Amino acid sequence: MSTEPETESGTSSRTLVVFFSRPGENYWYGGRRDLEVGNTKRLAEMIAERLDCDTYEIRPADPYPQAYDPTVERNQQEQDQDARPAIAGGLPEMSGYDTVLLGSPVWNVRAPMIMSTFIESIDLADTRILPFVTYAVSGMSGIDQDYRDALPGSEVVDGLAVRGEEVDEAADDVEAWLRENALG
Repeated sequence: MSTEPETESGTSSRTLVVFFSRPGENYWYGGRRDLEVGNTKRLAEMIAERLDCDTYEIRPADPYPQAYDPTVERNQQEQDQDARPAIAGGLPEMSGYDTVLLGSPVWNVRAPMIMSTFIESIDLADTRILPFVTYAVSGMSGIDQDYRDALPGSEVVDGLAVRGEEVDEAADDVEAWLRENALG
């Protein structure tokens, strides 16, 4: 597996969409639904379709369970231990990017700990960061502020939050957010 970001256009891009997503059993309007493609990945793909950008999917070295409840339990343990789960494969070379759109689900009112692994493992200084999340009940949950605190050398703009069940209907919100940030 290549560790280089996927280039959509075959040319060099200054924008990178980075995301972590988990397929399998997910929260769905109070119940559960099995997703072949995770909500955040679907949102990342929607964003990438509208930009001249590269994409990089964060994949855990130890994949999360397909079932919802064991994933919630593992996430709680990782948060309690302030863990940094390992990322499978290599990390992208960041020197060619000035804008990074950083996407994840919201787990227990924060980004999954693997997102901390990512942002602490690469140099994002002088990079414009646009966070985006999918969530069940908590909205952005302060994740954009968490990135501001963790990345003082970066410009972190206000993020985009889309309810997981509503990703497929989020095109207008995505386009408006991209326009507000001079990307659309």
